[in-house]
Amino acid sequence: MAQTLIASNRRAHYDYEIIETVEAGLVLQSSEIKSIRDNRVNLAGSYGFPSNGEMWLHNAHIAQYPYSRGENHHPLRSRKLLLRKQELRKYASAALQKGYSIVPLKLYISGHYAKIKIGIGRGKRRYDKRKTIMEKERNREAKEAIKRNFQ
Repeated sequence: MAQTLIASNRRAHYDYEIIETVEAGLVLQSSEIKSIRDNRVNLAGSYGFPSNGEMWLHNAHIAQYPYSRGENHHPLRSRKLLLRKQELRKYASAALQKGYSIVPLKLYISGHYAKIKIGIGRGKRRYDKRKTIMEKERNREAKEAIKRNFQ
């Protein structure tokens, strides 16, 4: 199926070491899916958390749909994530461990449905972040050097 990327949480890979990822569905209202199709989504600062045997996405900002005739949705409301039972147990136990979080990575449209890619993230320390930046710079400089030598 064709996938259309709507929003990505680029900050997640900087702040967290992503251990494992899974695709989840979202329970949405009609005005929310219309806003998602208009690319009016921000995943920065959002997270997943289990509650009553279900996984919920908190702080994901989906802007109100301007052409909605009826009641519009609240932009920061919590949305239920649809996972298989085994995945739900695994991610719920990871979310309750110290130092681990459920982090949304990408939101995209797959077929007619909005899907979200979430991952188990372990928070990086400041020195880990500096190390990541140095590795990226080293790789970039190496690629430039190779490109210069072959021209």
